[in-house]
Amino acid sequence: MAVSEDRQPLIATLKKAAFHLKDAGIPFCLAGSFAVYARGGESVDHDIDFLIKQEDAERVLASLSEVGFRGEVPPEGWLVKAWDDDLLIDFIFCPVQRPVTDATLEDTDIIAVNACHMPVLSATELMIHKTLTWSAHYCDFARGLPVARSLREQIDWPRVYRETAHSPYAHAFLFLIDRLGVMSMAEASALAAAV
Repeated sequence: MAVSEDRQPLIATLKKAAFHLKDAGIPFCLAGSFAVYARGGESVDHDIDFLIKQEDAERVLASLSEVGFRGEVPPEGWLVKAWDDDLLIDFIFCPVQRPVTDATLEDTDIIAVNACHMPVLSATELMIHKTLTWSAHYCDFARGLPVARSLREQIDWPRVYRETAHSPYAHAFLFLIDRLGVMSMAEASALAAAV
């Protein structure tokens, strides 16, 4: 069910930015909590995330500044930000130390987000990103559980297992959701090894 834009003003900002990026011919895809929402998962969060390639970051800010957004280049070095009044969009080009490439932007589906069609990151890549955010400094499995549960049929679990194998936090999460019956870790590891 679509979220009312007067109840969730971020939806209007998301659609406005997507329209202008498409109009400017800049490749992008919706990621983060709004991508989960677009795929039928848990309700939206407090921010908007788009993935872009690093070489397009300046074009993104220039294009959006022409239509009233205020751009920002923060010190983190893996994203740029755009503000629509007080509403923030993160344009990420290196999430979880994985540069956005053409292949990343092709791992999407065109989905209507409140009647605005746009590329939305695959559920598999969303789950990979979520699990790779966890570290010794931040490890909140409660934020990953609703994603895993609500999108489980859309997720390629062997790929998640394979691409997150280096992370003990991701491994612990997969063990947890295996025990909760969300996915089969034995099956995912066997299929991952067969590739």
